[in-house]
Amino acid sequence: MSFVTGTRVEPHISIAGPRDYFDLLKPRVMSLVIYTAIGGVLIAPGPINPVLAVAALLAIATGAGASGALNMWYDADIDAIMRRTRKRPIPSGRITRQEALAFGLTLAAFAVFTLGIVANWLSASLLAFTIFFYVIVYSMWLKRATPQNIVIGGAAGAFPPMVAYAAITGTVSLSSLALFALIFIWTPPHFWALALVKSDEYAKAGIPMLPTVAGPDRTRRDILLYTLLLVPAGALPYLMGFASIYYGLLSGALGLMFLVLAVRVYRHRTGDVANKIAMDLFKFSILYLFLLFAALILEKSLVHLSVLA
Repeated sequence: MSFVTGTRVEPHISIAGPRDYFDLLKPRVMSLVIYTAIGGVLIAPGPINPVLAVAALLAIATGAGASGALNMWYDADIDAIMRRTRKRPIPSGRITRQEALAFGLTLAAFAVFTLGIVANWLSASLLAFTIFFYVIVYSMWLKRATPQNIVIGGAAGAFPPMVAYAAITGTVSLSSLALFALIFIWTPPHFWALALVKSDEYAKAGIPMLPTVAGPDRTRRDILLYTLLLVPAGALPYLMGFASIYYGLLSGALGLMFLVLAVRVYRHRTGDVANKIAMDLFKFSILYLFLLFAALILEKSLVHLSVLA
C-alpha cells in the first residue's frame, strides 16, 4: 500500500498492532453474540457434540467480529465525529479503511465456509445473511436513512441463537425463534435509552436516531411501548415449555423492574435527572438480557449434564 507525497510515491507502513485488530472486532458486541449463541446451542434437543458446538460458536464469533470490522470500515466518517467512537482504530489513524475492509471480508468468508463445513450449510447461510444484514442493510442503509434503524436493524443482533441452533440441529425451531424475538424486542428500548442521553452526538454525526428526528418525548413513549412487549417476550421460553418455572419467575421479576424503569423514563423528561434515569435503564437492560440467558444456559447445561451422567 502507498500514498503520494508531492510527486513521490512512498510506502504506507501500518502502525496497527494485534490489539487494534482485536478492537476492530467490537469485542463487547462479539461477547454478547457468543453468549446468546450458547443459549441457542443448549436449547437444542438431544445430545450435543461438544466439538461441533465449540467449532460452531467460534465460527459465529468470527462472523460477529467480521461484521464489526466491516461496520467500522463503513462508519469511519461518523466514528470520527462522535466522542464515544473517535478513538476507534480507523478514526484514530492506527488502521486504514482498506486494511479494515480486507480484514473484515477475510474473516466473513472464513466464518461462513468454516461453519458450513463443520456444521451444515443452513447455519452457514443464516450466518452469511446475518453479516449481510448488519453490514449492508443496517450499516449502509438503515442507520443513516430512518429513525427506525434500530428497530429493523436489531434483527442482526437477534440471529445468533438461531444460527447456533441450526448449526447443532440443521433446522430452525419455534424455540430458537423465541430467542430471536426476545433479543429483537429488547434492542429498541436498550439503544433508545442510550440515544436519549447521546442525542446531541447522533445529531452532530447526522444519524437519524429516534430522539433527534421524532423528539425525546416520542422516544420515551416508544421505549415504554416496547417494554410492554418485552415483558411477555422475556417469558416465552417458560410459556413455550423449554424453560422451568424458575426461569418464568425470574423473567417476570426482571420484566417488572424493566417496566418500572421505563415508566420512570417516560415520566422524567428534562434535566440531569432524566438523563440519569435513561442511563439507569440502559445499564439495567444489559443486566436483564444477561440474567435471562444466564438462567436459560444454567438450566439447559444441567439438563445436558444429567443426560450424560
